[in-house]
Amino acid sequence: MKMQSEKLIFRTDTYKYSHPSVYYEDVVNVYSYLESRGGYYGAIMFFGLQYYLKKYLEGVVVTMEDINEAEEFCKDHFGRDDVFDRAGWEEIVKVYGGKLPLHIKAVPEGMIIPTKNVLMTIVNTGGKKTRFLTNFVETLLLKIWYPITVGTQSHSIKEGIIARLVKSGDPSTIGFKCHDFGYRGVTTEEHAALGGAAHLISFLGTDTTAGILMLREYYGAKMAGFSIPATEHSIICSYGNEGELDACRAFLKRYPTGTIACVSDTRNIYNACENIWGGALREMVMARNGTLVVRPDSGDFYDVVPRILQILWDKFGGEVNAKGYKILDSHVRIIQGDGMNPESILKLHDVINNLGWSSDN
Repeated sequence: MKMQSEKLIFRTDTYKYSHPSVYYEDVVNVYSYLESRGGYYGAIMFFGLQYYLKKYLEGVVVTMEDINEAEEFCKDHFGRDDVFDRAGWEEIVKVYGGKLPLHIKAVPEGMIIPTKNVLMTIVNTGGKKTRFLTNFVETLLLKIWYPITVGTQSHSIKEGIIARLVKSGDPSTIGFKCHDFGYRGVTTEEHAALGGAAHLISFLGTDTTAGILMLREYYGAKMAGFSIPATEHSIICSYGNEGELDACRAFLKRYPTGTIACVSDTRNIYNACENIWGGALREMVMARNGTLVVRPDSGDFYDVVPRILQILWDKFGGEVNAKGYKILDSHVRIIQGDGMNPESILKLHDVINNLGWSSDN
């Protein structure tokens, strides 16, 4: 049995309950549209509508029981009994079987649209008694701005990284150049699903399970995101104060092939790169059929990343590519997570590029 908060009839701003009777008398259809009026980005990525249509608006979404509950709610909420439009909602149940008489059109999801353009239109198709419905669902549908915002931001980051890969490395690797660890950083599970899915329109790397499953369940994407085995500080710390070398060795033994990532600043990132990865475990790293991704997670990354690039170069070697930039041996790479945002991501690429390092690293 659905809770009231889960029912479509309650998913709106309560002032909208007062609208049905105050539209101009001759109005039959209310036609509304969605656009981005402008802002930080000159164009946006449209994404997320199909999820809201399927999860909240598709099929039978209004019953007589819902109407009875909403009527009582409005009496208590407004302190009067002349606000809730019972007749309009009964029209939806009796004439349309509880399905919403609405026609919604939109641009293709995933498309990049310049601001100040129509993204979606919505109109009621059930005559005067359902004219209130168009803007009743506005409150629900405007939550599409969250996946639009995340999708737009990730697309912008992608374009910025591609430009730096064109300059210094291989643009074909873009799919795994910005990884989503955002599951823990949002307010709800649905936030994680929507934001995680939106990120995957531009990139392939993610650890946000909710986003992958949202795309599987609502968009038919069998597997839209990918990840690798990776440690966290609790793993390294579990080996004790003197056990970092043992922890790293055990991780290499557990995963002798493929790409893996290991947080390496638990004690000292420079010692880990020089004396653990590039020292005691160098031969194990070089013998792997795969890549070890070293993760620094503290300090001023504009200083830390260039310094460990140099340490890893000194220990593992590499090559200078045709564009004149240094690339580490394929057995080692770096991932920077702490402090990353749309500005710092691109600035960090610029910092290492200006020092002669390829973004491929």
